[in-house]
Formats: sequence, C-alpha cells, structure tokens
Amino acid sequence: MEFQPINRAYNQTYRPNRLSLGLVVPIENSGASAVPQMVHHLERVQLAEALGFSAVWLRDVPFNVPSFGDAGQLFDPFVYLGYLAGNTERIALGVASIVLPLRHPAHVAKSAASVDVLSNGRVLLGVASGDRPEEYPAFNKPFESRAESFRSSIDYINSAWKDTASFANEFGSPSGGIDLLPKPVAGRLPLLITGSSRQSPEWLARNGDGWITYPRGIDAQASIINQWRTGIKEAGGHDKPATQSLYIDLVDEPDAIPQPIHLGFRSGVNYLHRYLSSLQEIGINHVALNLRFNQADIESTLKLLAEEVLPDFS
Repeated sequence: MEFQPINRAYNQTYRPNRLSLGLVVPIENSGASAVPQMVHHLERVQLAEALGFSAVWLRDVPFNVPSFGDAGQLFDPFVYLGYLAGNTERIALGVASIVLPLRHPAHVAKSAASVDVLSNGRVLLGVASGDRPEEYPAFNKPFESRAESFRSSIDYINSAWKDTASFANEFGSPSGGIDLLPKPVAGRLPLLITGSSRQSPEWLARNGDGWITYPRGIDAQASIINQWRTGIKEAGGHDKPATQSLYIDLVDEPDAIPQPIHLGFRSGVNYLHRYLSSLQEIGINHVALNLRFNQADIESTLKLLAEEVLPDFS
C-alpha cells in the first residue's frame, strides 16, 4: 500500500519500502553533559540540508530533569522550528515529540501550523504522552491521567484545523464562529505518535499518521513493525510509515565491528550501512541519527555519512 500524501515534509521523507535518514538536533557531541553547547548548531543543520539528509528532529524538553540526563536542544521546539524554517529551504523540520498533556492543544495547533506555513509545508509533528513524571507537578498536571489528556488533545488539534469548527472537550469548547488560524498548508499536519503514548494498538493504528519508536534487535523490531502494520490493515485505509531513532559513534576504521552504546552502537560505516539495510527490509521508513556520543569531528562524520550511506538511503 502507498502512504497517503499529507504535506511536503511527509511526502519527501516517507516512501513505502524505502528508508531515509535524518538527524537529531543539536548535531554535536554532548555526551559528557546533559546540556549541549549549541555551537555551530545552525551551520550544521544547513550542512545537513546541503548534504541531502531528509529531516532534522527537535525534542520537547521544557525542564532539565537530572534523572533524564538530556536537555534536548535547549530552545523551545516551536520557536526553534521557526528559526530553522527561516534559515533552510528544503529539509523537513520534525519534532519528536511534543508532550501534549503539558501544552494546551490550541497553542500546539497554532504554533505547528504557523511553522508549517512559514516553511511551505515542511513540518512533521511528532506527539507523545510524556515519560518524565518530574515535569508534571511543574505544570500542575496529573501524571496519572496523561493517557486521557493525550487523546483529548489529539481530538482538539484535528478539530481546530478544520474551518470554524465547533466542538467541546476537556481543553475547551470553541464556538460562536471563532476560527484558529493559520491552517496548515495541506489542511492538516502529519501526527506521528511516539511509542504507545499509553494508547491501545487499535487506537494508534486509527489515529496516527505514522509511528516513532526506539531501536531494538532486528528480530524484535521486525515483529513489532509487523504488528503495527497488521493493525493498520485491520483498521483499513492507507499504509503508514515507521520511524526509529539511533545513537551512533562512527570510528575511522570502516570495518570496525559494533559495540553497544546507549540506544545504539559504535562501529565503522560498513556495519552501519548493513544495519540500515536490515531496517529497510523489515519496514522502517526513516531513521533519525543522533550524534550525541560521536567522538569524531562532527562535520567529517556528516560528510562520511553523505558519501558512504546517504546514496542508498535518501
């Protein structure tokens, strides 16, 4: 089955039976600290675009939570997406993922649509229920009810993108002819759900435009992707893509064997190429590479990936 066209970012990043590559922002080695330096962050995104990477991915990390150990890109994701939109031309701008229970869906819908219009349809909106309990008291939100809030937020966002929609749920009841503007370029944005977000497989298959998951062994990942696609078929309609994150540390020796690191591996470029080929075979459509633990020069690593890997995954 084909993927249903949505917007420019979705259409160029996701193709059936093909794997494309993106990068997690900031594109830097910050493994020794939870807080990145954000040095040359824009220049590296622009280099990634010039080299042919499909997408860059931001995260929604409002607080530096010590137990989490990762402050993301520091900047608010929607503010930073707008900055990148004004300084790039082609690359897809993804966020993986907005923690919906911690934000009002009207703000999410308006902010995401604004960046989509300003970038001419280049936004990929990843969404999640959140997995850091420490953040919820800071927003005076109950961690225990995040599953219900996540569903209500999705309903609100989808309704708000319609013309002068009138509806009601736990987040509010727009009525009286008021209209949330702007609308996304294609009328709506692709909603890519991270993990289960505490929802049933049936709900995920019906309501998400794609799925974002974490790396696993190839056999385990193949089984999970097969379950995801089976659920989509049972729900009817178009096929939907799967995205995976991956931490890598590329070494100089091309044939270096893999050694495990957090949610990924240290290896030579040849093993990485074989691993990505295996992911493509089991139905992963996009991999977001994270260079946080990469020990080599970042610009050299990006150019190595562009020369040895991107030609087969773009």
